[in-house]
Amino acid sequence: MTQTKLRKDVLLKVAEKSTGIKEKLNGKKIKKFGINSFNNQIMREKLPKDVYKKLKQTILEGKKLDMSIAKSVAHALKEWATEKGVTHFTHWFQPLTGSTAEKHDAFLEIDNDGFVVERFRPEQLVQGEPDASSFPHGGRRSTFEARGYTAWDPSSPAFIKEGPNGGILCIPSVFISYNGEALDKKTPLLRAMEDINKSASRILNMFGNQSTRVKITIGTEQEYFLIDKSFYALRPDLQLTGRTLFGAVPPKGQELDDHYFGTIKERVLGFMQDVEEELYKLGIPAKTRHNEVAPQQFEIAPIYAEANIGADRNQLMMQVIKEVADRKGLAALMHEKPFEGINGSGKHNNWSIQDVDGNNLLDPGETPEENLQFLVFLVATLRAVYKYGDILRATVASSSNDHRLGANEAPPAIMSVFLGEHLDSILNHIKEGKDFKSSQDFVIDLGINKLPSILKDNTDRNRTSPFAFTGNKFEFRAPGSNASVSLTNTILSAAVSESLSVMANDIEKEKKKEEDFDQAVLKVLKKYIIETEPIRFEGDNYSEEWVEEAEKRGLPNLKTSGYAYDAILDKKNVKMLKDRKVFDRIELESLYNTKQEKYITELEIEGKTLINLVRTEIIPTAIDYQTGLIENVQKASMLMKDFDIDTGQDAKHLLEQISELIKNIRASVAELEEKMENAEAKDDLSEAAKYYSDEIVPQLEKVREPVDELEELLPAEEWPLPKYSEMLFMI
Repeated sequence: MTQTKLRKDVLLKVAEKSTGIKEKLNGKKIKKFGINSFNNQIMREKLPKDVYKKLKQTILEGKKLDMSIAKSVAHALKEWATEKGVTHFTHWFQPLTGSTAEKHDAFLEIDNDGFVVERFRPEQLVQGEPDASSFPHGGRRSTFEARGYTAWDPSSPAFIKEGPNGGILCIPSVFISYNGEALDKKTPLLRAMEDINKSASRILNMFGNQSTRVKITIGTEQEYFLIDKSFYALRPDLQLTGRTLFGAVPPKGQELDDHYFGTIKERVLGFMQDVEEELYKLGIPAKTRHNEVAPQQFEIAPIYAEANIGADRNQLMMQVIKEVADRKGLAALMHEKPFEGINGSGKHNNWSIQDVDGNNLLDPGETPEENLQFLVFLVATLRAVYKYGDILRATVASSSNDHRLGANEAPPAIMSVFLGEHLDSILNHIKEGKDFKSSQDFVIDLGINKLPSILKDNTDRNRTSPFAFTGNKFEFRAPGSNASVSLTNTILSAAVSESLSVMANDIEKEKKKEEDFDQAVLKVLKKYIIETEPIRFEGDNYSEEWVEEAEKRGLPNLKTSGYAYDAILDKKNVKMLKDRKVFDRIELESLYNTKQEKYITELEIEGKTLINLVRTEIIPTAIDYQTGLIENVQKASMLMKDFDIDTGQDAKHLLEQISELIKNIRASVAELEEKMENAEAKDDLSEAAKYYSDEIVPQLEKVREPVDELEELLPAEEWPLPKYSEMLFMI
């Protein structure tokens, strides 16, 4: 059966699903939130009181794990898990691939008498020894030095993944090398969290707040696309690269703005409800769901959590979305730009700081101009983004996110901070040494008696800003939908921690001169408000004027990942991360090499996939149609030769267009092949990555253009691949 015939059959089946057969919602109710999570309530029930107390001290206060409790915890975990039909356990970790990894081991053992028993030893809980040879390591060690270790992270709850024939007990873990170097994304994040706890606590102590612990909280808004799985099966480019390498933009996309917050289709709603049920079982509080801007684009967002837990939850959320979609006959697309011409998918990372009592340290209060503690944390964050914006950009760099950044509500690659009119004015007044009193009315009176007045936030909303203050947190909008948020939060937290330490030192020095603490704080705030002024921007980040202005301000504009990754090894960034004990030089070199290799490999796969599709699907289809068209023209000419009319003129013109497009496609593919051969010959990773950015990526688009034109010329029934108008509107 030809690909074209398959597409026709699929269209009929999808049309049945969309308009005829409606999926019945099962109406199942969750009996208990977190039933598959070894959460606080279950720990309290299953553990002896003294063990529970010691484990909670480790989780809440950051105290070193007391190894004497490992046996009791392991036994309780095994009992709880086996009661729920679990047969295997795994250390669940986040290698540098960006996804998660797991190796399943059975509880099954044979004792000295030959009897089969279920056992989970304390050493199996605390440490695992997976083979590290096939994970990315960026040249850190040779294959013969393959040993790696996983180690239990007790601050993130263990959980059960349900399988078709029994569950798996998953133990969130870090992944390190034989020499103790980080091979994962969680280890550096935990280090950064510990570092900012110290520097933030120091600031709080200065203000008389004797908080014993400060933590980073994050909330990740996850965007994704859904299409029918039958369409996905007919798009090799989606399967192999995550995005459509070809596809003519349909007459209607998102121009009418009718999808955003629109009524959720019944089939999609059933999917969403099943996703939420699975997440609730895992103890992941999914709070928000809605249609996003583009057709078949959606968003889900959880309640915030401590950074390492929030990062774990986001990885699980992506996995659950994909698994449930597959069960429901759908395909979930997490690529940042699966479809050309419409919005891509991001992952807005909401970042804040909280003390041990749950007070949000980025909450301005009713009078932020008088809240000096808040202003110190605010300005420290500004300084972090100003000094380390280049490496923040590198954390969100990928071949896929390069397609998204800079348009359709995605922020540009230039890092800047949007504060909103109110906070911006406060900082300007401090800079000028003037008092500030809020005179702006923050109540919107609708003038309708039946409706309540509405309170405005102390900030505005600028969807073009990559890093915006949104009420009581910073929203970093540059991360892509497919990315792990661990690295971004690691770098951001470490950079803010350094800024807090620097500002604390300066406050102490000024206090000795001024004696008045408030005046000392204001002097330091003024110093860093002036220093960080270039990073603050309240206008349209998409405008050409901003690009020019950003260059004048000395802000980097790293448009593509091939250039962005260099920031990882920039001297100031290496020094900061080494001083904060978050990364050492070897780990940063490994991270740099791993990211470069992944970037190059992804684009290499795209190039090979595109060439294969052109040769096996696009050109054969065009030639078949061309041949049929020639035969029709010849027949028409013979039949009408006795009449003084030229019925074949339109067909001849179409033949010329198709012939020219086939010629262009072949030429551009040949050029792509030549450039890919040149890229493969480059030994230096940095040079190769830049070559891919400058030469391969534009060439992929050069091939795409005539193919998309060809799609619009050929009859719909002749085209072999599902079209945008089908994938985006039939579900």
